[in-house]
Amino acid sequence: MRAARTDDEIQAALRLRFEVFCKGQGVALEAERDGRDQEAVHLVAVEGPRVIGTCRLLVDDDVARLGRMAVEAAHRGRGVGAALLAEAERAMRGTGADRIRLHAQTAARGVYDRAGYRVLGEEFVEEGIEHVAMEMPLAGEAPVA
Repeated sequence: MRAARTDDEIQAALRLRFEVFCKGQGVALEAERDGRDQEAVHLVAVEGPRVIGTCRLLVDDDVARLGRMAVEAAHRGRGVGAALLAEAERAMRGTGADRIRLHAQTAARGVYDRAGYRVLGEEFVEEGIEHVAMEMPLAGEAPVA
């Protein structure tokens, strides 16, 4: 788990997101590619030369926004998502952000619960998929109840 090191790794992350979100879940390409990838920190999980998991982070003032987390189907349930979340927390320390927020698909909420994220409100639909907003304070802060 680490920040993407090359343009090729970022392109591999974008391809994985396309496979998971657009092909697999029917998310429109225009929604998946929102124009913010150039300003994001892209984290990747690599196995040999392949990117098998990814997420991106955008820092807006004191909030790091985690999104576009995708893991290859064959690697789900093996801790890749949890490791990406741990790396995101590590990567965001020292950026000025004091918390990480995300919109979790309700089907994947368990991985965020186990990582210490807490629900911020009611469920909602985004791109036809049930989500819930979640947040976790960065190191040194108590979790939001």
